[in-house]
Amino acid sequence: MHSPAFDKLCEQISRLKHQASQFDNGNLFAKNRYMQAQPSLFDKAVFATKSMKLADYVAEIEEELANLPPAEHRHAYQYALERIAQQVQAVFNVIKSTPVWAKENKYSFKPKSKPQIYKQAVKKIIQSSHELYDELKQNHEFERRLVLMIEERKLKLDAASPAKATEINKEILALHARLGRCRKAISATEDKIQQVEKQQLR
Repeated sequence: MHSPAFDKLCEQISRLKHQASQFDNGNLFAKNRYMQAQPSLFDKAVFATKSMKLADYVAEIEEELANLPPAEHRHAYQYALERIAQQVQAVFNVIKSTPVWAKENKYSFKPKSKPQIYKQAVKKIIQSSHELYDELKQNHEFERRLVLMIEERKLKLDAASPAKATEINKEILALHARLGRCRKAISATEDKIQQVEKQQLR
């Protein structure tokens, strides 16, 4: 089972497939010499497919979706989702930006979705992980600073007077307490990340 956001993205791709099929059936490029001279509708950086049929590009999107890397491979998973969102938006833009086709089909085709909706669906899937990883990064940076502060005070102990040494020891104890709380926060955030990524795998 995947997350609701992932399922929604799948539904959007399914609708796009239907829209692409309708578009292709209109043969809008048949009388356009410029378009007929093109080997492909999209840049090779966006699609590997070379075709003048939108349905062929939707087929590539479906294949990309079927071959998503596991969600625990966070960077690869995120990159693949963002690429799919870019591809979906590219196909949608062709449909949306062809006035002749849109005019001829204004009663049968009313696009309810905007390109942003695909990005939003992907964003929902990866947003939680992003926020948690940012939080984890901040906590690790806080941990690093606390450790440095403790080490600095330990170095001062050697040259400190008895009264000053007592004061420094109190500071070290207080810093250790803060460090302990920081490390608990790190563990809690790591647990949350695991929970989110398990949900994405369902």
